[in-house]
Amino acid sequence: MGIRHKIAVFEHETLTLKNKEFTRRHLEVLQTFHGEKGVPYFSLVHKGIKFNQFVGVLQIGELTLEVLPKADKTGTQDEWRSRLIEMLHAVGEFNVDAPSESLLTLKNNSVLDLYFALFVKEVEYLLHQGLVKKYRRTEGNVKSLKGSLNFTKHLDHNLIHKERFYTAHTVYDQQHVLHAILLQALMVLKQLNTNASLTSRISTLLLNFPEQEYIKITESTLKRIALDRKTEGYKKALQIAELILLNYHPDLTNGRDNVLALMFDMNKLWEKYVYVGLKKNLKGIRSISMQHSKKFWQQEKGNASTMRPDIVINKGEPDCIVLDTKWKNLNGSVPSSEDLRQMYVYAKFYQTQKVALVYPGIENAEFTGNYYHEHTKELGDQSCSIITLRPEKKLKSWMQDLSLFFNV
Repeated sequence: MGIRHKIAVFEHETLTLKNKEFTRRHLEVLQTFHGEKGVPYFSLVHKGIKFNQFVGVLQIGELTLEVLPKADKTGTQDEWRSRLIEMLHAVGEFNVDAPSESLLTLKNNSVLDLYFALFVKEVEYLLHQGLVKKYRRTEGNVKSLKGSLNFTKHLDHNLIHKERFYTAHTVYDQQHVLHAILLQALMVLKQLNTNASLTSRISTLLLNFPEQEYIKITESTLKRIALDRKTEGYKKALQIAELILLNYHPDLTNGRDNVLALMFDMNKLWEKYVYVGLKKNLKGIRSISMQHSKKFWQQEKGNASTMRPDIVINKGEPDCIVLDTKWKNLNGSVPSSEDLRQMYVYAKFYQTQKVALVYPGIENAEFTGNYYHEHTKELGDQSCSIITLRPEKKLKSWMQDLSLFFNV
């Protein structure tokens, strides 16, 4: 194993070969990973890459690229790393009831370390509780006749060993697809883990984990899994294993530049973060929905076109509030004309006076502007509010301020 390196950058930044930690070999691996079709995480530039709105971790062999969010010019890498983890925790990505001291320590490392630590913790728990056994069909030589005798193979294998029988029979053991998934994820962790505190725990798990027949894990394999009462406890471990295995791209040429891309779209994460905060803390509303779709145009013979605001809060017919979340910094300026026009259409279509654009900001604030009347060219009654929220784990603090705006 070579020397481990780590580079932390912010979203939309450019990383080039001027950074000595980022070598030409790393760039070539990422260029291959990007391919002709491209990937959403970054674009290729001269002698480097430019990151998009995705944040998280890209690991290439011994190099870990950590991409952090940054909605304003303030804050250090450690502060934004902490905010990212808090946002992921708030939306349920890190579904742990009480993070242990060791997990809180990992917040200074990376999102990848935290995922690995949670996965190790979950598998340790499953082993401690006792792995679930399942029935499976198998065939082979056994010392007693059970199941159905495969006569052809029995003659091939047992002309000398008369005391054995080649049968197809049912076995009740710990070898099944759930454990095959967990074991393969553990093996990936052993290759990619850079945190010394997890190394011995991963090795212990691999030593104690029962052997499994290799199966190719694909997205369809994972979708076919149905948990029952006995296997419900596997849910968290399987979710993280799926994230690891589906985003792992092994280097089939020389085996040293495997790529793991654990990246999150900040636009979607911000939308879900605001939605979860509202759903948990707003009182006196009938319902709240995310990506609420409504038809607003229809061809005479053909498909319909829909509008889909990010969040719709229903206080009771016909009273509703429409929100659109935007992960970008206004920097003291007004929203774009496109965003304001979009909210104007939402207000007309949903017949509501309450529409708002929600941005990240240094502090929690809310101000309102009015649209000009389309006929008189003077300011009308229809307004659009601008809300800025500071990303933080304690959602209730800014929900108290928002309750006044929502009038609930």
